[in-house]
Amino acid sequence: MFGALPVRWVARLRDGGILNQFLMATMVTIPALNFGMLMGWQSPMTPILQSPDGPAPEPITDETISWMAAITFMPPIFCGFMVGDLADRLGRKFTTLLTGLMLVLSWTITLISLRPWALIASRAVAGLACAGCYVVIPLYLKEIASDNIRGALGSLFILSQNLGYLVVYVAGDVLSFTTVLWICTAVPVVFLLAFMAMPETPVFLVKQGKIQEARAALAWLRNTTTDDKDLEEAIQQMEREEEQARSMKKATWKSIVQDKTTFKAFRISLNVMLSQETCGYLVVLMYAGSIFEQASQSINLKLSPNKQTIVVGVIQMLGSVVASCIVEKTGRKWLLAGTSFATGLSMLALGGWFYITSMNIWLPGWLPVLAMCLCIFSDAAGYQPVPYVITSELFSFQHRGMVTSFVSSVDALSDFLQTKAYDPLLKLLGIHWVFIMFSFVCFLGTFYTVMWVPETKDKTVEEIYALLSDSRKKEKRKDDMEMGKEISRL
Repeated sequence: MFGALPVRWVARLRDGGILNQFLMATMVTIPALNFGMLMGWQSPMTPILQSPDGPAPEPITDETISWMAAITFMPPIFCGFMVGDLADRLGRKFTTLLTGLMLVLSWTITLISLRPWALIASRAVAGLACAGCYVVIPLYLKEIASDNIRGALGSLFILSQNLGYLVVYVAGDVLSFTTVLWICTAVPVVFLLAFMAMPETPVFLVKQGKIQEARAALAWLRNTTTDDKDLEEAIQQMEREEEQARSMKKATWKSIVQDKTTFKAFRISLNVMLSQETCGYLVVLMYAGSIFEQASQSINLKLSPNKQTIVVGVIQMLGSVVASCIVEKTGRKWLLAGTSFATGLSMLALGGWFYITSMNIWLPGWLPVLAMCLCIFSDAAGYQPVPYVITSELFSFQHRGMVTSFVSSVDALSDFLQTKAYDPLLKLLGIHWVFIMFSFVCFLGTFYTVMWVPETKDKTVEEIYALLSDSRKKEKRKDDMEMGKEISRL
């Protein structure tokens, strides 16, 4: 009886190609995992690099560390558009491989030299990989996924990135500096070798007119034969969409702005991504050590800096796992609204705790730790991954790469400004007002999501646009009715 359960479970996963799609998605998100390792590497390694007895030829200054953190987000500001165009012209697979190559080059520079210029140059090259990760991986995941697991596969992007953080936090605590560096370099090298055997997305192959290759790729992804009736219908649907796209004018920003429904989808995508990026999550991660330190004064919580980052990494991972498990059950809209509201509450609690304790009023030390954990968990469980899923589902192939590129560039600019403005903002307003300000951003994001973001779960682009068009017509009818009332009053 019990022996039959695993067999049945595997059979269910193989049915419809779920196992193959998860395998493919896992491979596609390895660059995101390695980028998470690259971003997390700085936390456990900074004390080592700044030590007089460390591996660097000279102790690394705080200014260099600050530029290492910020410079990563500069290339995506300018290169996001090029990555999207590259993905549309040369393919998702080629661009993903190029992303992996940039990661290899970044780690190689660090292996060769630990001088300040090399560390900053390494992070600048990693910024090119960042642009690739945030543009092409969500596209790839969307285009290989069946509708019933589209959200779960889409959320693997942030899950993989958070797993990278956790892996490097643990490795940095138990392994030597050199060993960690070689492990981080080996991951993208292995990825490049393994990913060459993976197929291109069927959508892109159809766009290139490679129908037989598209049929073979989709058959593998769906775990069926190339003459399957449902598979043939899916290929024909892709061909119809491609013919329709070719019959239309080339996708431009003018075409997005002129079509009211598409422009509404663009505004929704931009707003949910900006809400996610400006919610203060980066500030919480930066201030985690100080929160642990202040909490330890009133509760028995003595953790080394590395142990603190591991705790943060575990919470991130738990949140990401929860997101992957429930996103298909809760839907996108309400998971995003719920997690943004919970993040806002935790930010408000953190700001309130710092404000009250600054007036020499005692409050329990477990309160900021609990609030911080809730913030990190909620953000990873929905506020971070869901906007990527929604953005990938709001647009057809014709506009998807263009919009994703633009949004990723705006997000990178936001991250860069937050990273560089963090210290001045802290000195100007105080940490309590910084957290309170971010809490209002989260609450505003919750309100916007509830009022204007459509549910995209299990819906095609045409069905989503029909919803957006209907809501627009309802708003117009409401405006007409109000105008009519005003006229009748006159």
